Amino acid sequence: MTQYGYTLMTEQSGPRELVSYAQDAERIGFDFLVSSDHFSPWLTEQGHAPYAWTVLGAVAQATSRVELMTFVTCPTVRYHPAVVAQKAATLGVLSEGRFTLGVGSGESLNEHVVGVGWPGVQTRQEMLAEAIEIIRELHTGELVDHKGTYFDVESARIWDLPDEPVQIGVAVAGTRGIGALAPLADHLIAVEPSADLVEEWNGTEGAPRVGDRARAIGQVPICWAPTEEEAVALAHEQFRWFGGAGASTPTCRRRPASTRPASSSGRRTSRDRSPAVPTSTSWPRRSSPTRERASPTSRCSRSVTATRSSSSTRSPDRSSSASAPPERSRRRAGCVLRHTRPGAAHRGGSR
Repeated sequence: MTQYGYTLMTEQSGPRELVSYAQDAERIGFDFLVSSDHFSPWLTEQGHAPYAWTVLGAVAQATSRVELMTFVTCPTVRYHPAVVAQKAATLGVLSEGRFTLGVGSGESLNEHVVGVGWPGVQTRQEMLAEAIEIIRELHTGELVDHKGTYFDVESARIWDLPDEPVQIGVAVAGTRGIGALAPLADHLIAVEPSADLVEEWNGTEGAPRVGDRARAIGQVPICWAPTEEEAVALAHEQFRWFGGAGASTPTCRRRPASTRPASSSGRRTSRDRSPAVPTSTSWPRRSSPTRERASPTSRCSRSVTATRSSSSTRSPDRSSSASAPPERSRRRAGCVLRHTRPGAAHRGGSR
């Protein structure tokens, strides 16, 4: 069963707006919400970077039904994994079990700010694997002492825990990441809805199978404007860093003060009509009796989709998954998420 989510892009909106968008998304029927976790925006034009964990805490209290997820946080450099374990547990309590911890190996754009250097990808994946181990251990509620390759934890205990352990989704983009991290995860996260990633994940020994116990979450950028020219210009302005539908994830190495364009695929002009960012001049409408137009988005956002094997979960109207209210802006760009998710019976078990 496919579900649709909405991305709270901390790079494009302030904290109060993001909470409002979350309420709108729940009201019109999105299944879940994910939040980026940035210290700096991808592009100077985006102009925002509030603290995602504070925003998610507010969203947990401002909503009652939608699931919540970090998409994704890096529990290795800017945050110590013990601190992430505490934050995730608190969000699990505040949301009454609606929170999933999405983690990844990080981006220099955000992690360089603490001044400890930026390791290579193999080291980052090893750090992430150790961090997940620490988080799992702390989420048992037991006293933890850990002496590891990259992290130490001394006499730590999480005192406030949700009824069920917080589940963990891991962002992967290729064979090495899947092989190293899939057996440690509950769910698959990707910046693209790739069937190849799911197939490789399901073929990895020890990995929870997508469609059985695990869900697969993919993300797609979307841009809407009254004219095609405006939509393409907006996509270029807000999403030229996005690598597109190829195999690479978007990567930005620039410092925030730089004026150089942040793009993993080279600078594009507004005339480029890349399939990476679908554009539209049509306004999607709900088919429900309320005839209400879809309302959440920032000027640019992302959508997420997921697939569930459980038919008992309420499904929203799909026609509104990429739309935004005309009263907020006449030009919108965003990301929609989709995921494949198993039955609700496996909610939160630590593997």
